[in-house]
Amino acid sequence: MQAEKPYNVLILCTGNSARSILGEVLFNTLGKGRFKAWSAGSKPAGRVNPGALEWLQNNGISTDGLRSKSWDEFAAPGAPEFDFIFTVCDNAAGETCPIWPGKPATAHWGIPDPAHVEGDEARRAAFNKAAEQLARRIQLFMSLPIAKLDKITLKQKLAEIGSIKD
Repeated sequence: MQAEKPYNVLILCTGNSARSILGEVLFNTLGKGRFKAWSAGSKPAGRVNPGALEWLQNNGISTDGLRSKSWDEFAAPGAPEFDFIFTVCDNAAGETCPIWPGKPATAHWGIPDPAHVEGDEARRAAFNKAAEQLARRIQLFMSLPIAKLDKITLKQKLAEIGSIKD
């Protein structure tokens, strides 16, 4: 019996330096091969936020290969075809996105930006909260019987998960 193909997920944010990077890593870690995630931004910062790197390292998660990338990389020929696309910042949710092949299911899962919090302790707390919110939503999503849901029900469930106030 052949293993099921993993679901491809893209997490978008404007700068692709903090929240979307955390989402990418959490999807890949929590998904245990059932999900393959990437992240990108409409206006990438060009570097991963040091607070995101610190949070990942403090939680024993590898930061190898992480980089801030443009969503144009994923709209080009040869890019993965996505099953799901999530925006995690309000700016990216309102921007005109590229046309994604395969008509992926999309949802907005807004998370407050920890990168702009002032003060070391407050910033660490903000990164902890952002990661906790993302992990909770990702775990709820992964618990859905995705293959058994029709597109309308799936879209409703994705929106419900995104509206959870943690």
